[in-house]
Amino acid sequence: MTTKALWSDDRLSYGGDWNPEQWPPRVWREDVALMRAAGVNLVTVGVFAWSRLESAPGRYTLDWLDEVLDLLHAAGIRAALATPTASPPPWFTLRHPDALPVTADGVRLHHGSRDTYCAAAPAYRAAARRVAGTLAARYAHHPALALWRVHNEYGTTCHCAHAETAFRRWLTSRYADLDALNDAWVTSFWGQHYSDWAQVGVPRATQYLANPGQLLDFRRFWSDTLLSAYTEQRDLLRTANPAVPVTTNYVLGDWVPVDHARWAREVDLVAVDHYPTRIDGGAEEQTALAADLARGWARHGAGRPTPWLLMESAPNQIHTTGRMHTKEPGRMTRHSLAHVARGSTGAMFFQWRAPAGGAERFHSAVVSHAGADTRVFREATDLGATLGRLAGTVAGQVEARVAIAHDAASGWALRHPGMPRDGLDHPAEVAAAHRVLWHAGVTADLVVPGDPLDGHRLLVLPALYLASDATADWVHRHVHAGGHLLVTWLSGVADEHARVRLGGYPGAYRDLLGVRVEEFHPLADDERVPLTSGGYGRIWSESVHLAGAEQVAAYIGGVLDGRPAVTRHRVGAARTWYVSTRPDDDTYRRLLVEAARLAGVTPTCPAAPPGVEAVRRRDGDRRWLFLLNHTDRPQRVPAAGHELLTDEPVDEQVTVGPGGVAVLREPQP
Repeated sequence: MTTKALWSDDRLSYGGDWNPEQWPPRVWREDVALMRAAGVNLVTVGVFAWSRLESAPGRYTLDWLDEVLDLLHAAGIRAALATPTASPPPWFTLRHPDALPVTADGVRLHHGSRDTYCAAAPAYRAAARRVAGTLAARYAHHPALALWRVHNEYGTTCHCAHAETAFRRWLTSRYADLDALNDAWVTSFWGQHYSDWAQVGVPRATQYLANPGQLLDFRRFWSDTLLSAYTEQRDLLRTANPAVPVTTNYVLGDWVPVDHARWAREVDLVAVDHYPTRIDGGAEEQTALAADLARGWARHGAGRPTPWLLMESAPNQIHTTGRMHTKEPGRMTRHSLAHVARGSTGAMFFQWRAPAGGAERFHSAVVSHAGADTRVFREATDLGATLGRLAGTVAGQVEARVAIAHDAASGWALRHPGMPRDGLDHPAEVAAAHRVLWHAGVTADLVVPGDPLDGHRLLVLPALYLASDATADWVHRHVHAGGHLLVTWLSGVADEHARVRLGGYPGAYRDLLGVRVEEFHPLADDERVPLTSGGYGRIWSESVHLAGAEQVAAYIGGVLDGRPAVTRHRVGAARTWYVSTRPDDDTYRRLLVEAARLAGVTPTCPAAPPGVEAVRRRDGDRRWLFLLNHTDRPQRVPAAGHELLTDEPVDEQVTVGPGGVAVLREPQP
């Protein structure tokens, strides 16, 4: 599957979620006219329309959707037609109360929101297949159809009897016999040894700490269960018309029990929803990270990389905890183009028109309650024109020579309450490494263990807690091939079942790093430990013994005074680093920049001023340089080529306006 399966040329996709079922037909026609004015070429329809499509079991009302798709086609706008299975209709939950989700405390949730289903319930799966099959039979060859979008943001978990039966079946397939399961879960601890499969259940609320192996496998089980719910629908849609690509939109967040990298093998297009949560420059940091994660997942396509697309984003708001922050002028465009710079094949919004009622009536929208005569709609129209001028960049691959490893299961395992400290967070450590490199102007790829590392000169493992033998071998092969390595605390400590590797930490990588950690010294939330290299460490510290490595920085004061905090070791042509605490961002940035420099990696645009993000995409001899100015002042950046947004030549430097963007087609080398 390639981008050209969506488009006959190199156009970038532009549009968003449209919910015509919320409005009378006269508004549909107004919306389509506004879409044309804004340069929209792709809209998602039908995401939450199950109750309007099937008002009673087997009673389908599709004429309104016929009209909607015909309107879009007549206007030259293509549709990402969604299956509506994230929001079952009231009749379904009334008829099948056993298909409603149950919490770990045994509380059954009720209808009244979205995602009120258990994906392991046979009745739900059957109803989902029926509605998806009905849509496939009617619309698989509709001329407006560009893409199938299955469901919406898979992530719901359940602890009901259906889930328990399915979990047991999943465990039987994974372990084959109880001896293997007992060994993996170390059930000899606290007398949890199982002698019959009937004794094995889903994790529920317990008196004290639950079994970490059981909790970890339960997350894996839900990822696989939700994936099977997706592939059932996908196969129906593909059978109806194999030429139409199929995907589902990924939602980001620690609560999501989905291994997105594994799922990427099953989609024709990696589609992500991204909503930053920070008001300050953290929103830009989060945007870059989300884009690089999506690009990394897209490398996992079935046998080859797939395209990826920003499927949902908020046009004019940042949804922070407790309030909504209105984006400053230009920020919507800058966030959208930051995704394009890092590989997205377009920019899409949720939602097109703000609803008059409902739970998300104040959610960000392109057409607000005030109508189209607004700053936001004018900026959206300008963005549509801008994306039209960037069509050729679709073919470009993002240049990155640093790889940061992340692993869904490591994140799940670290959240067990029996860890040495609360709040241990693998995704946060991935974000920290990415953030400081982003501020240093170094573009990084996000990889999962086992990914090819060709061309990556530095591999960073940030609290990559779990390390199977295969993962350990992957890291060893990278280093022995001359690749540099930086490992942080709590990496390689446990195997894939969360069983601690014995002999000293970090178990899987001691020999590569030339260190042996004897003891953990977790730090309190407000505790800081000074470092001889300057700055301080927080969250964590360790008793590190040198076993061939050299000391780069030491702890100052306390029981670890003078003991190694950061070490470096030579393995053949490679250098390996160990960081036993979380340095403050300035110190961490200096450390990672030095590790990158010794690995032969420099910033994308070394002379770019602070606050200017630079990303380069390359397709053979063709190169594009994206420059995003996150400051409130004009910035001059040394560059040459043809600036695509102004259609002007650039000889030596380009001025990027406050909060603005420049995209240069650089001269061929």
